[in-house]
Amino acid sequence: MNLSLVFSRIFFFILSVFFITIYMIGITIGDVKINAIIGVIIGAVFAFLLFGFDILFRRFNLRSFNIAIIGLFIGYLMGQALVLILNTILTISAKSFILAPQILEIIKIALFLFGLYLGTLMTLRASDELYISIPFVKFTAIAQKKKDLLIDSSILADTRIIDLSASGLLDHHLVIPRFTIKELYAQVEMGDEQSKVKAKRCIETLKKLEEIPALELRYNDTDFPEIKDQTSKLFRLARLLDANILTADISRIQSASIEGIKIINLHALSNSLKPLMQAGEQIKIKIQRYGKEPRQGVGYLEDGTMVVVNGGGDYIGEIIDAQVLSVKHTSSGRMIFCNTFDQEGYVEDFDHGEEERYEEEPDEEY
Repeated sequence: MNLSLVFSRIFFFILSVFFITIYMIGITIGDVKINAIIGVIIGAVFAFLLFGFDILFRRFNLRSFNIAIIGLFIGYLMGQALVLILNTILTISAKSFILAPQILEIIKIALFLFGLYLGTLMTLRASDELYISIPFVKFTAIAQKKKDLLIDSSILADTRIIDLSASGLLDHHLVIPRFTIKELYAQVEMGDEQSKVKAKRCIETLKKLEEIPALELRYNDTDFPEIKDQTSKLFRLARLLDANILTADISRIQSASIEGIKIINLHALSNSLKPLMQAGEQIKIKIQRYGKEPRQGVGYLEDGTMVVVNGGGDYIGEIIDAQVLSVKHTSSGRMIFCNTFDQEGYVEDFDHGEEERYEEEPDEEY
C-alpha cells in the first residue's frame, strides 16, 4: 500500500468522524456527550464502508469509470425520454384513459429506471464502439510511454510468469481480460480431466500474481459476445487497447503475423536470457550420449542447452573438460560446439563442417 493511499484513507476517516460528530452534537434531543459518542461511532462505520467500496472497486480502472459515467448520462436521457413519451400519450388520451396518481408515479419511476439501466448497460457492453456513435470521440490513451501487455491462458499455465512478474519488469503493465478468466472457470466446471487440471493451475498462478503488491495486475471487462474464438477476442482487444500480447503459445505468434498484432513470446524471452559461452572458454560437461559423427559426444547444460563435444564419444557418462569452439543459434534454439582435451592437455580439432550438419539437421531431443 503506497503512502498517498494511506494518507487519503486517514484523511477521509477523520473527515467522516468530524462532520457526523458535529452534526450529532448539534441535535438538541438527548445528552450532548452521548450524541458525540454516537457521532464518532457512526462516522467510523461510515469511513470503513468507504474503505470497503474502495477495496471492492480496486480493479475498476479509470477508463471503465469514465465509460460508466457516460453510460449513466445516456441512461438518464433515455429514461427522461421514456417518461416524456408517456406524458405525451396521457395528454393526448386524457379523456379516454385515466390512471390513479399513485399508479402513474410508479409507472414513471419504472420507465425512468428501465431507461437508466438499459442505457448504462448498453454503453458498458459496447464501449469499444462508442466512438462510432459519438463522432470524433475515441477513448484511447493520449500519451503512453510503454504499451500494456495482454496475457492469455497459456502464460498463466507457465509458472515462470510469477518470477518474471516479481522481477519488476512488468509492473503496472499486465492486463488480463475477463473473458479469459470466464473461460478458465468454465473449463474447471465442464472441461475434461486434462483441461480441468490446466485451468486450475492457471487460476492458482493468477492468484499468486494478485499477491505481488507492486505488479498492479489489472482486469479488462471488455467482451465481444459476437466472437466465440478466444484468440480472435484477444487480438481484437489488443487492437482496441493498442497493447501487445504476452503468450507462451507458438500458434498465436503465427496468427498474429496475419492479424498485425505484436506478440512477445515467453519461450523466446527465456532463450534470449540463457548464458552465452565465449569461444576459448573452458567448461565442464557430462557426456550423456553419442553424437551424429564418430567420437562425438552430446551433453546438456542446466538450462537445457545442447553441447556437442568432438572427442566426447569416448567419455559417455563422465564429466570432462572441454573448450568452447563456437555458439550457434538454430531454429531449435542455441547449440554449443566444443573440443575435448586429450590426456596430455591438448585440444582436439573440431571439424567445422560438422557445425553446418547440426544446423541443417537439428537434434531431435533438443
